[in-house]
Amino acid sequence: MKIATWNVNSVKARLDSVLTWMKQAEADVAGFQEIKCIDDAFPRFEFEAMGYNVETHGQKTYNGVALLSKHPIEDVVRGLPGFADEQARYIEALIAPRGQAAVRVACLYLPNGNPAPGDKYDYKLAWMEALQARVAHLLRLEERLVVMGDYNVIPTPDDVHDPAAWAKDALFLPASRAALRKLVHLGLTDAVRACNRQPHQYTFWDYQGGAWPKNNGIRIDHILLSPQAADRLEEAGIDRHVRGWDKASDHVPVWCRLSG
Repeated sequence: MKIATWNVNSVKARLDSVLTWMKQAEADVAGFQEIKCIDDAFPRFEFEAMGYNVETHGQKTYNGVALLSKHPIEDVVRGLPGFADEQARYIEALIAPRGQAAVRVACLYLPNGNPAPGDKYDYKLAWMEALQARVAHLLRLEERLVVMGDYNVIPTPDDVHDPAAWAKDALFLPASRAALRKLVHLGLTDAVRACNRQPHQYTFWDYQGGAWPKNNGIRIDHILLSPQAADRLEEAGIDRHVRGWDKASDHVPVWCRLSG
């Protein structure tokens, strides 16, 4: 099963690119962030025509997440349990391939947190604390669990082109990185790092300052696996070439493949 995550930065504005990538990548399951539309406005027909089941948790203009699967989708959860949130940032479901063990997939768009310190940063850290509680609960189920999305956290200096330039940014502050470590230390595996230890593998390049041609990127999009899923990990990667497409999102897809 190939599972992918992508902050598409408006699914309607970049529909052609998203559909092209979906056809090329042949992902069995995909999670989108920043779909930037309400549920009824999501271009469901185009994805259903490709054989995908679609579940969304949308919001007008901002945020919004979606799960697409070639397998049946069950037990859908919209919104991060235990956290009252007006923003559409979390969707979770059980992906149930016929004849195979189910995989629970959580797709998230973690708050940016800037400017920090301030209310937005407090919101980010509170959201991460609630995510930790949810993941701890899900791990007790001992399922194949995939927690993926735009985490808006740079884990280490190896994941940023210039650590000093990001030192005061909410994505790289010590408290943000510590909260991500706390989540991982519940027993999760970073799929990309498990398959590729080479530093400076990025998933985001800003639109400003020529970041893409200069390769001034950061890695903030992650796929984290429970032990039961990590045992099935075959490969993982970052489709960085997509950033060079016309009218590209500032993020690129990240994916992993699990054996049946």
